[in-house]
Amino acid sequence: MANWFKRFREGITTSTKEKKEAPDGMWCKCPRCQKARTVKEHRKNYYVCDNCDYHDRIGSVEYFNLLFDNNDYQPLFDDLEPQDFLNFTDLKSYKDRIKECQNKTGLKDAMRVGYGSVNGHQLVLPCMDFSFIGGSMGSVVGEKIALSIDHCIENRMPLMIIAKSGGARMMESAFSLMQMAKTSSKLTQLSEAQLPYISLLTDPTTGGVTASFAMLGDVNIAEPNALIGFAGPRVIKETIRRDLPEEFQRSEFLQEHGFIDYIAHRRHLKDNITEMLNYFEN
Repeated sequence: MANWFKRFREGITTSTKEKKEAPDGMWCKCPRCQKARTVKEHRKNYYVCDNCDYHDRIGSVEYFNLLFDNNDYQPLFDDLEPQDFLNFTDLKSYKDRIKECQNKTGLKDAMRVGYGSVNGHQLVLPCMDFSFIGGSMGSVVGEKIALSIDHCIENRMPLMIIAKSGGARMMESAFSLMQMAKTSSKLTQLSEAQLPYISLLTDPTTGGVTASFAMLGDVNIAEPNALIGFAGPRVIKETIRRDLPEEFQRSEFLQEHGFIDYIAHRRHLKDNITEMLNYFEN
């Protein structure tokens, strides 16, 4: 009886098919509900979860392709690059950090500017990229906004800025903080020229960006559930030593308290912008 269970060969000799792994970049998972889907399906749904409606963070190129007719737009001011005015060094030098981030992202700085038509309406569209040093606002971001405004005034065009930022860029110190006053004063010139400015706040929009151009739109709109504020919830809670309301600093909370005009789902964003441009033209 014992010989029935005796092993005569070492190891398992049964032939098995090699497990096939999914290629990298084919699948993605929702950060909120954890549902998996193909990247192709996610892209087709405007990078929004079809299960819980979570709006994934996207970059400037994705917004340009979403808004401009036939994905056709002209880049503006692409030659501007950040400079290390202060020879700043923390864990690494600012020069090395810029070079590393440029190589990793293919971006020159945290903002791209596109010019094109949205359902036939001409629009200048500066858009921030969070992947470049947290979308931080340095001198290049401020200069691109200023040049965009000059372009709008010269050509009688509306302006829309898409904000996505962790705040001012500490590596540029006062040069970064100066962009708050610079962009705000340039927007005053746009207003005096009687040209519209639409501000779209996406997740996250914080720090000096919120305290300057992001909240100065003729119309301030936001994506669903975007984090919007100056200091973060944890810092505020520790400062005032009180519990914060549920969904504090989220788009829905801010709309309820009058800080933004309305919330635009990404699926309807182009139609919403078209409706506003029609209104301003008329």
